[in-house]
Parts: sequence; structure tokens; C-alpha cells
Amino acid sequence: MAQLNEAIRNIPIPIRMRGLPISDQGFPLPWFTAIDEKGVPVPQAADPVKRLRAYRLNLCWCCGIPLGVHKAFVIGPMCCVNRATSEPPNHRECAEYAVRACPFLTRPRMKRNPTLEDKIAPPAGLMIERNPGVAAIWITRAYRPFRDHDGGVMFALGEPSEVFFYCEGRLATRAEVVESIDSGLPNLRKVAEREGKDAITLLEKFHARALQYLPEEDPSISKRRRGDRKQTSPPTGETK
Repeated sequence: MAQLNEAIRNIPIPIRMRGLPISDQGFPLPWFTAIDEKGVPVPQAADPVKRLRAYRLNLCWCCGIPLGVHKAFVIGPMCCVNRATSEPPNHRECAEYAVRACPFLTRPRMKRNPTLEDKIAPPAGLMIERNPGVAAIWITRAYRPFRDHDGGVMFALGEPSEVFFYCEGRLATRAEVVESIDSGLPNLRKVAEREGKDAITLLEKFHARALQYLPEEDPSISKRRRGDRKQTSPPTGETK
């Protein structure tokens, strides 16, 4: 563990992720990490071949080990609105580690590396060039692939059994989630406006649907929506 960055040294690594290589900066390199032509890992870049392999073989996006029945997607708040993402699911504990230890997910001011598109193909779907500041863990049993307008592979998320929001490595407050959604919604609205009135109406419906999963007003209670039920503690333990 001496190799780990001091910022994450006290965060327990899930058993399935303990065999992953550590970057020069001291962070575990997820299974999806792309490798350049020289055999050097490209942090923050996802291998498109592994994206399809993860789906076809039911593999965790973070550790590369087969998943169980429940799938934990690490997504941004806007993906909670349109229920679509370009990244395959994870084990629950791998997803929890990601939202607590990944530099991009835990540092709201951190930006995506602008040089990555020269080394690896960008993900499918509408890419919002911002750090949303909040990450969600969307746990579901069902999802399916589909093609976006450019032919890229995306994943449609099924109805969630649980949704948890994180900010700066800890459970997010309702205000933080609302701010992130409100700041990102104009991007989706622009797309909807180009597609017409029906698309705008559908976006409004999706937005209202997503709001039911927001955290409770009092963050100290740590309640989160779980279908028509509520959970009184943060997610822990294994996902089967």
C-alpha cells in the first residue's frame, strides 16, 4: 500500500481491485485503462475494445472480473436524467471505491485531459466537457446497449433499486446534486430543442423522474431513495 497516493491511502481497496497496477501518481489504474502503442497506460482514457468486451462477457468496468446480478453504474447527474451512459457497470464495491478515490470524481475543479482524444477514441454519446462535481452510483439489474446518432455504443439504464450521490469523495448533499443537475440541464435542453417540441416534453418528463432519487434535505441522515423505499445508511458490502 506504500505505493498509493497519500490522498487515498486510508481508503480500503476492494479485494477484486487489489491486483490492478498503480500509476506513477499513486492511483490504481482501472481495468478499462487504455494502453498506447508503446505499451504505456493512458490514465483517464478508456479502451473501446474493453468497453464491448465488458458488456459481452459481463465484466466489471473497474476490475475486469465477472459481475453478478446487480450492476453498479458510476454516472454523472445528467445520465440520471436521460438514463444513458457510455460506460459499462461495476461491482458495487468497485463503484464505491471509484467515487471515493478517483481524482476526476473527487476533485470538482479537475478537468479532463485534453490530449487524450489524440490517443484514444472519445466515448459515444453527447460529451459534456465539464466536471459535474457530483457522481452517482446507479444500481440496477437491467441495462441494454444501443447506438447513438453517430453509431457509437451507449447503454440504456434499467430501473434502479438504489441511487447514491457522492461529492468530493463523500455522500453529496441535496443542494450539491441540484446545482450539478441545474448547471448541466441546458446542454440536454439544447439538443432537445434541435429535435423538436416532443423531445423537449420528454426531457422535462425525464428531469422530473430523476428528481425522485435526490438525497434527503438533511445530509446527516444519509437517506437515499431506493425505488419506493428509503435507505438509512450509505451503501456498503458486496454486490451479488
